Amino acid sequence: MVNLGWLGIQGGKRHNVVVEKSRHILVLAPAWIGDMVMSQVIYSHLKAADPDLVIDLLAPRSTVALGSRMSEINHSLLIDQTHGQLGIRYRYQLGRRLAATRYDQAILTPNSFKSALVPFFAGIPVRTGFLGECRHFLLNDIRHLDKNHLPKMVDRFLALAIDRAQTGASPVLPKLQIDPDNQEILITRFGLDTKRPIVGICPGAEFGNSKQWPEEHYATLAREVIHSGSSVWIFGSNADAPSGTRISQQVPEHCINLTGKTSLFDAVDLLALCKQVVSNDSGLMHVAAAVGCRVIAIYGSTSALFTPPLSDDASIVQRELNCRPCFARECPLGHKNCLVQISAQDVLRLL
Repeated sequence: MVNLGWLGIQGGKRHNVVVEKSRHILVLAPAWIGDMVMSQVIYSHLKAADPDLVIDLLAPRSTVALGSRMSEINHSLLIDQTHGQLGIRYRYQLGRRLAATRYDQAILTPNSFKSALVPFFAGIPVRTGFLGECRHFLLNDIRHLDKNHLPKMVDRFLALAIDRAQTGASPVLPKLQIDPDNQEILITRFGLDTKRPIVGICPGAEFGNSKQWPEEHYATLAREVIHSGSSVWIFGSNADAPSGTRISQQVPEHCINLTGKTSLFDAVDLLALCKQVVSNDSGLMHVAAAVGCRVIAIYGSTSALFTPPLSDDASIVQRELNCRPCFARECPLGHKNCLVQISAQDVLRLL
């Protein structure tokens, strides 16, 4: 309870007005872009149950920008540590600074030991998460992961948001907010033509080569799409730039290579201008679904049963082979048939 002091006078008497303090939750966000998009089911569920709830996000540099595009998030905070960096002193100091906010609960989406340190050091009274790696003493609201009962990543995120006694909760599909002003700026900066229908392609996947449909297939698809009257925009990070360049060099016109030229923040707005997006199982696939694109998702070593695009307008392309899904970063057999055997025509039929 929060005492707001002597606020009113009625009938000659002053009344001490007391109101309920809104609950304040800190969520430790995923480091992968796709997981970050899927984690929005946590925030939407919490806000639906308690509209006055205040949710702050603590996220690494790779995903912190997405917090500003989620309507449920009050404030996005950066945890400035690289992937795999323990940084106990940094996390202790950050935790002590966050202690002043007096959060009521922390929800941890990562399962790592280090992700549980900041809420512990901040003295947050309820610390919710799956048991994970050696962090039993850091959590006090431990959820035990039953992978058979929770086959999808989105189900696992939702399980962190619901009360133990709740059952049958359904996730709300992620929805990222768009900045029209930024869209206009980007259209001018890159000289983009929006008169033709736009098909986005996302040829990268940070996880590894075993998720990446062959570049020559993407190039063939791009040529056919352009021949049918559309433009092609290629999206990706700096790591995807060489692939984007090789694809665009095989396509003579109406193909814009944006790989390595946009921030994640900008990619959200530009993907929203695409009518359809063809993508590997990647973070940008989930972004495209969350901005309302029709998505054609190509799966190789991974499974659509685990991380499907969360959209009512998505198609899955995959080969049913005995060796998949293997979830390996590189094809253990060296042939990558799960992706090589998916032709451009297979995908084109879905566009």
